[in-house]
Amino acid sequence: MTTETKDQAARLERLNANLAKVDELSKRLAAALARRKQADPALSGPSQEVYMKAAAAYVAEMMQNPSKIIEQQVGYWGKTLKHYVEAQHALSQGELKAPADPGPSDRRFANPLWETHPFFNYLKQQYLMGSEAITGALSGLDRLDAVDRRRVEYFTRQIVDMMSPTNFLGTNPDALEKAVATDGESLVQGLENLVRDIEANNGDLLVTLADKEAFRVGENIATTPGAVVFRNKMFELIQYTPTTEKVHQTPLLIFPPWINKFYILDLKPANSLIKWIVDQGFTLFVVSWVNPDASYRDVGLDDYVRDGYLAAIEETKRITGEKQINAVGYCIAGTTLSLTLAYLQQIGDKSIKSATFFTTLTDFSDPGEVGVFLDDDFVDGIERQVAVDGVLDKFFMSRTFSFLRSNDLIYQPAIKSYMMGEAPPAFDLLFWNGDGTNLPARMSVEYLRGLCQRDEFAQGGFTILGHKVHLSDVKVPLAAIACETDHIAAWKGSFNGIRQMGSKDKTFIMSQSGHIAGIINPPSKGKYGHYVNEGPMTTPEEWLAGATFHKSSWWPMWGEWLAKRSGRQIAARIPGDSDHPVLAPAPGTYVKAVPAA
Repeated sequence: MTTETKDQAARLERLNANLAKVDELSKRLAAALARRKQADPALSGPSQEVYMKAAAAYVAEMMQNPSKIIEQQVGYWGKTLKHYVEAQHALSQGELKAPADPGPSDRRFANPLWETHPFFNYLKQQYLMGSEAITGALSGLDRLDAVDRRRVEYFTRQIVDMMSPTNFLGTNPDALEKAVATDGESLVQGLENLVRDIEANNGDLLVTLADKEAFRVGENIATTPGAVVFRNKMFELIQYTPTTEKVHQTPLLIFPPWINKFYILDLKPANSLIKWIVDQGFTLFVVSWVNPDASYRDVGLDDYVRDGYLAAIEETKRITGEKQINAVGYCIAGTTLSLTLAYLQQIGDKSIKSATFFTTLTDFSDPGEVGVFLDDDFVDGIERQVAVDGVLDKFFMSRTFSFLRSNDLIYQPAIKSYMMGEAPPAFDLLFWNGDGTNLPARMSVEYLRGLCQRDEFAQGGFTILGHKVHLSDVKVPLAAIACETDHIAAWKGSFNGIRQMGSKDKTFIMSQSGHIAGIINPPSKGKYGHYVNEGPMTTPEEWLAGATFHKSSWWPMWGEWLAKRSGRQIAARIPGDSDHPVLAPAPGTYVKAVPAA
């Protein structure tokens, strides 16, 4: 037997072995899918009304302006037919090559075969032409209002992105090449990854974005020294160990969002906002929220304000002996901090000296991209589901936010994991992204109905702890940091809310990048700059037109702003006091706890 024959026999043996593994994995897959819990169908997509409105608008356009529709169709047909003829001509010349490819570059099609191979190039060009035709037809519909147009365009883009030829094994040259090169091993490993993800999510599919074994909270992420100095049913209060001999007299208390865990602010020393703040000489406290289970079903926004915000403020004052503190709220925690500030203003409590808002929406009249999920079709489904579960499960929130960036957070990771058989990367930010939390049933409905849908805080008042509060009740000195490409809290929406607050002392900063990268932007990286404008807050467009761009991170500017409102220098404080013994080292116990099913 020749060496070549032996190699062929060995490869055939490996292939057959891999096919046997596929059979075994298929049985596991069937068993995993059988465990899927039934969820309200409204959580899986918009109502049919969205598509009916789009169809009705298209038919109306066709009846009222047929020439425009015909022009669109003829233009698409012409491009498609011309490309077909060019492809046929190239093949008829006896050369296996693609015709000229004039289209714009698209990073989904990075493999050279998309440019050179006639089959793959034909698929790519036809897909891109079809995508352009669909989006062009939608942009020409004049009989849709702004809200319906945004939703139709968004969900149409989701369908178009899903149908990309890169998302299917038979039309993905990267996956096919690797399958051949590995004798099918990559497909076996990909199926293993798929089964693992479905088993981990009890029959549902959520792509694992990061290596879950690469990080340990408190060991190689969330390692800034500190201690839990207070705990109740809603949160643990962490006080961080000082790194300077002197600190500012006024302590700082950060409220992170409870949609995710607080350690986005403390991933590793090089990009830890928590460590940076401590190193600037501030006494820092951070709230670590509980990850609720079904027993928290009746916990509402009142509970978060009373047993969360007000309790954390009082304990911070007691531990430090100060009558006033500075506060920070991030995302939903910033929204609720603004409710708390308005409530404190109404009852005459001056505990908060200044407030900072990170990527915070308080005026939901234009919520940005996330607004496509705030109509009744989705919110009704959420309300029905949480009535059964007691919580809004982290799975649904993670999936929803992923679809706001589907190519980056769903399709590309799925291709690498399930088609290429690659292991998820060891990436701390994506690890944190997958370490989600639940929301209590009552709180999630109150937030979605009262704040998001009815926009009560900006439109007439939102009731908190028996007081109807309004944006104009927020009167403490404030700073707000919004992010230029934020897909969760659009910067213009954040601007409009801050503009309506009653504070006379306002500083608005727009950071480059998005919801996370724009905030977690250490000066040492020199990555993203920021815009500032000391003029009046009129409209977002006018503010930006008159803003000055700075290439550096916004952290130092904000640090200077905060220092001016943080009093004199005093001896550094160690965590806790005689009435607040250390309950656990940072990052605490709540951040690691897994709620009961």
